[in-house]
Amino acid sequence: MRIGIVCYPTFGGSGVVATELGMALADKGHEVHFITYNQPVRLDFFSHRLHFHEVVLEEYPLFQYQPYELALSSKMVEIVQRYELEVLHVHYAIPHAYAAYMAKKMLEEKGIDIKVVTTLHGTDITLVGSHPTYKTAVEFSINKSDEVTAVSNSLREDTLRLFNIEKDIKVVYNFIDGEKYDKAHEDDCKRIALAQPEERILTHISNFRPVKRTDDVIRIFNKVQKKIPSKLLMVGDGPERLKAENLVNELQIEDKVLFMGNSTEVAKILCYTDVFLLPSETESFGLAALEAMAASTPVISTNTGGLPEVNIEGKTGFLSDLGDVDQMAENAIKILKDKNTLDEFKKNAKEHIQLFSIDTILPAYEKLYKKCYVNL
Repeated sequence: MRIGIVCYPTFGGSGVVATELGMALADKGHEVHFITYNQPVRLDFFSHRLHFHEVVLEEYPLFQYQPYELALSSKMVEIVQRYELEVLHVHYAIPHAYAAYMAKKMLEEKGIDIKVVTTLHGTDITLVGSHPTYKTAVEFSINKSDEVTAVSNSLREDTLRLFNIEKDIKVVYNFIDGEKYDKAHEDDCKRIALAQPEERILTHISNFRPVKRTDDVIRIFNKVQKKIPSKLLMVGDGPERLKAENLVNELQIEDKVLFMGNSTEVAKILCYTDVFLLPSETESFGLAALEAMAASTPVISTNTGGLPEVNIEGKTGFLSDLGDVDQMAENAIKILKDKNTLDEFKKNAKEHIQLFSIDTILPAYEKLYKKCYVNL
């Protein structure tokens, strides 16, 4: 099959999932074309079946903001025609599903019937898409997609609650390649570079937006480190980073917290980690939690959004109410207090990811592609 994938080429969850999906499809023998404004950060061109097509924005004095949707739609039309693509799989409703519908209509004028699969990831629905400015367009483009998926039951329910949706929304979970994390443990896990043998390592990975509540991460860690010798790795970047750094200074724990910036070496970083902290306001799925589990790392998280579908209370970690820093710290200490307890949670976390294996999820998408395109 010849498949076009449209996504944000960033460190965020939707871009990571779309990129990993495209590479897995190429490994299965499909021809995959990424269409976006930058090369996705995790895209590995080792396979000759992978292609990247840049959406270029021209500068015009007339526009205060460059019309990305128009450029993207035009690029989709060009690539579908040139490479005879059969399916466009767009990740994120805004602006990708809307742009895909415009491309679909333009291609119909040329006698080409391209099918569109739209995957909803979270903030495109719960935060941005439901805003009155965008709601009508998002609702329209979802309903005009040939197939629609959501990455969790929670997100599916939110979408049906916030919009008038006529399409059947199928839940297809995000997935993980556990072998990649096994290899990081075998090859590169030199823990002593970051902490002393007696210290535990806690980690948070995000885009440092307010919804991730990085202040809570630091306050949880501060309580933990008073009871258990430990270090905190803060991985990522974004608008809340300076605020987080200031809080670290205020609490006088600068020697215990390391801000590492954005990284493509997530598997290596997680192999150092004993507990992963994810006290988010909401997560449509919680890909970061799943990545942590793939590295045999238990998760301390909130019980919001799709997180209870990923993090199993008392088995792979613990769930707490939003903002309950005290309980999250207590739960982290409960896991870290002795080696046997920690080892049991690590084992459970690793075993749990089998439910989200690429071998399970990839066929679900292939089935959708075939279902929506009558000529396949």
